[in-house]
Formats: sequence, C-alpha cells, structure tokens
Amino acid sequence: MDTTQRTEQQRSADRRRRELLEAADRVVLRDGPGASMNAIAAEAGITKPILYRHFGDKGGLYAALAQRHTDALLDSLRAALDAPAERRERVEATLDTYLAAIEARPQVYRFLMHPAEGSPSEQGFDVGKHSAPLLRRMGEELAQVIEDRLDLGPGSHQLARVWGHGIVGMMHAAGDWWLGERPCGRAELVRSLADLLWGRLAAAGDKVGGPGF
Repeated sequence: MDTTQRTEQQRSADRRRRELLEAADRVVLRDGPGASMNAIAAEAGITKPILYRHFGDKGGLYAALAQRHTDALLDSLRAALDAPAERRERVEATLDTYLAAIEARPQVYRFLMHPAEGSPSEQGFDVGKHSAPLLRRMGEELAQVIEDRLDLGPGSHQLARVWGHGIVGMMHAAGDWWLGERPCGRAELVRSLADLLWGRLAAAGDKVGGPGF
C-alpha cells in the first residue's frame, strides 16, 4: 500500500470517527448519563461491536467525547481571558463562560462528570477514573495562562499551578452545586466567585513584555 492510499484510509477513518462522535453527542444530549453504547450504536446505524472497534469500550468513547468538549471549552476560556477588558471583567467573563457552557448543555456535563448515574448495566463505570483527568487538564491549562501573564515573584511556577488547579476545582464544585440546585442566578454566582478570587489576584502585576491578564 502506497502513502497516498494510507493517507486516504486515515482520512476516511478520521471522518468516520467524527461521525460516530456526533451520533454519540446526539444521544448524550437526549439521555445524559443514561447514554448507553447500545443507544449510540443505534443512533449511528451500526452494531455495538463496530462501535467497540472504534473506541474499545465506554471508557474509550467517554475519553474521546471528553477531549472534544474540553477542547472547545478551553478555547472559549482562553478567549475570555484574553479579551480586551479590565482584569476583573476578564475574571468574571471566564467564570461566566464556564458556567454558561454547563448550563447550556447540562446533559453533556452530567454524562462527563456523573456517568455513574447511567443505566444499571453500566453503573460499574468509574467516575473518578475518567472525570479527574478532565479537571487536571483544565487546571494545568489555566496554570500556564496565569504563569504566562502574571508576575507572581519567587516560586511563581508552583504558585501558578496551585492557583490554576484551585480555581478549576472551585469552578467545578460551585458549578456542580449551582446546576443541581439553582439557588441564584448565574450572574450573582459569577460575582460571588470573582469576589472570592479577587484578593491577591488584583494585587499581582502583569509580566513585563507578556500578554497581560
């Protein structure tokens, strides 16, 4: 098989994988954590063994969907952080971007973060094993943004990682509680979380020559 044939085969496989993920998305939007491999295979018009061939098991499908949605969310968070506005406004915009994303697609959020709420046949699916890497990735990404933009003085790398993971943990915990109970409006929650963050973040200087924060 020549290079052209291999490239075309890879493109075809990538295209088929995207189609299967789009089918999975539709089922997740409908069924949330109850989305099953059987339902996804039916939506895609294939048998479950073919779905397993592409993703291995529900964990593999979950990981692919998680990357798809996390990539999109991180792009939105970076855009909010880099918007031409005062720092406090950008902090609030970033918090609001995250909360708006989980509010707009709560079934997707619950599938990614609470998959054990699914059907009894799939309750063995390990929530922490799969959701924790999403939060770690977001924490590391935010830590890099903080380190690139703020002059935190000695130990800045370690402090940026502490802040990155801490902020993501706060957003996740507060957002999870808020999405379930809706005790207040999104704007009020954003202001309250920004108030909590604002102490040392407000006092930190921008890095010389950096993009600012």
